[in-house]
Amino acid sequence: MTKGYWIAHNDVHDMEVYKTYLAGAAEPFARFGAKFLARGGQYTAPEGQIPARNIIIEFPSYQAALDCYNSPEYQAASVFRKQASTGQIIIMDGVA
Repeated sequence: MTKGYWIAHNDVHDMEVYKTYLAGAAEPFARFGAKFLARGGQYTAPEGQIPARNIIIEFPSYQAALDCYNSPEYQAASVFRKQASTGQIIIMDGVA
């Protein structure tokens, strides 16, 4: 079974509201085995326009990555992410 990944790019415009998202997302991330491989920090974008906050999250499987995103708890927390930032999330499976 291959691992699953979230790749997210966000521009946060309200950090206080974003902190509410982070607090609410902590439980589903833990329950579905999320491991943060990269979050914020220094980056170089040699091609294209990339938002300021870049995140890579590893899950035990692609299904776990989907289940986390679709869980009621994550969806409730994501309301705050959508209020506080603009960006995108890609959910993909790893290399076998």
